Amino acid sequence: MSKIAAAEPHHAIARPAFIAGLSIAIAGAVLFSTKAIVAKLLYRYQLDAVTVIAFRMLFSLPVFAAVAFWQMRTEAPLSAADRWRLVGLGLIGYYVSSFLDFLGLQYITVGLERLILFLTPTFVLLITALFLKRHIGRWEWMALALSYCGIVLVFVHDLGEGQGDTATGSLLVLGSAVCYAIYLLGSGELVRRIGSLRLVSYAMCVSSVACIAQFFVLRPAALLIQPVEVYGLSLVNGVFCTILPVFMTMAAVQRIGAATASQAGMVGPVSTLFLGAWILGEPITAVQLGGTGLVFAGIYLLSKKK
Repeated sequence: MSKIAAAEPHHAIARPAFIAGLSIAIAGAVLFSTKAIVAKLLYRYQLDAVTVIAFRMLFSLPVFAAVAFWQMRTEAPLSAADRWRLVGLGLIGYYVSSFLDFLGLQYITVGLERLILFLTPTFVLLITALFLKRHIGRWEWMALALSYCGIVLVFVHDLGEGQGDTATGSLLVLGSAVCYAIYLLGSGELVRRIGSLRLVSYAMCVSSVACIAQFFVLRPAALLIQPVEVYGLSLVNGVFCTILPVFMTMAAVQRIGAATASQAGMVGPVSTLFLGAWILGEPITAVQLGGTGLVFAGIYLLSKKK
């Protein structure tokens, strides 16, 4: 995506093209959020996070490897320093972050999980303030306060409902969000040099290899033999909840810009909340809706400020 395209104002985009880009962004956000639903369904087959994430990557790795190979053939070689940066980013952003997320999903509702992950922009802000000495303005503090009040509200509600080990699951998913925030901060300069497609395909290959290797180190190979339903759900997880959202988000950013595509992603937690109720039978309460509204308000304020 060129700098001119990224900076193009919304009113300069033809309405049909804008609607198409917005639709792609929304669909990508919904599909990506659905991975929590699929993971919960897989856990019903007595699988653990190590196995679920390994199956996910087994189905998605061929596509990302093909894209990475194509990029290697068409683009200039990377420097040794950039290769090591990509390895580090792939491990922290897509391996550690994803693994902590899937671990946390064993303990908490999909609605709470998605809300915690939705706080990633606030963690980016806090990390830059703490370590890069960036000043946080009044509106940004207000956005942070609203977001975290919403999370506390939903957390206390789920804790009172006794839905699994809510504290453990929330801390794991919180760690996932922090890891992804670190990935976003670390990838900023690199993505400008090598492009988003190259960065994501390489980083996902690193993550996939790490997840699959982890499975063979920690689990017997016999666990690869599973009911056909597990393969079907894992295929959905790998293709529809991993591959398609990645490329759909890229396409949306190219069409409508990163800011609008990011705001369209707000539909993700809402879709997860209602899909969790419909497919998993997780209840939707007024407290959850109120907490979700507070988080949305905070993230919206933060995005408008940026």
